[in-house]
Amino acid sequence: MGVYEDKGYDPMTQEWRCGVARLSKGKRDMGVAELGGYLYCVGGRDGMVHLSTVEKYDPRGNRWCKMAPMGLGMAVLDGYVYAIGGSDGQSPLYSVERYNPEEDAWSSCPPLGTYRENFGCAMLQGKIYTVSGHDDFTELCSAERFDPVTNEWSPMMPMKSKRNKVKAAAANGYLLAIGGGGVDGVTHVTTVEAFDLDANKWRPFGNTKTSHPDGGVAVLKMTI
Repeated sequence: MGVYEDKGYDPMTQEWRCGVARLSKGKRDMGVAELGGYLYCVGGRDGMVHLSTVEKYDPRGNRWCKMAPMGLGMAVLDGYVYAIGGSDGQSPLYSVERYNPEEDAWSSCPPLGTYRENFGCAMLQGKIYTVSGHDDFTELCSAERFDPVTNEWSPMMPMKSKRNKVKAAAANGYLLAIGGGGVDGVTHVTTVEAFDLDANKWRPFGNTKTSHPDGGVAVLKMTI
């Protein structure tokens, strides 16, 4: 069963604090994204079934409320929340849906070029990137990006290594692919790869101190 105990991190005190409102039910493997000052929690599973529920967290009122369900990487672009790929509980998906918070409604978008679950997803310079993950048969090293202007996905240079359950983030103009599982399906790696947009290639970018299977990643801008 997934957990639904929530904590908030204060970068000024560098401490985690309790007292954050709980989700309506425990879940894991969900997508999380911020839009308009709210935190959206999409999909996931409760240990028995895959979920299509969506909840929105209001930090001012410290409460969650249910939104229109979706039909999973997560990304926010141009005021929309994108739910990408994932699994229906039986096999990976390549479908993409877009959520309009003003209408509280989901709509279909062009699909991925590859079926993917457990992949990394991030937004960088006006485009959405999906990296690695798993298809019906094996771990992936391929990557794709979505351009909202042309409304289509296009393939990218593949990563140097295959990774399942990888996490992605955009920082300082680079797309980072962090950790994940190796090709044996058991080992969890600590290596990081960075995609350089100008050079159009991936390169090694150090290691995390420990592996973080099923963990999350976030970018925090510090002001001194």
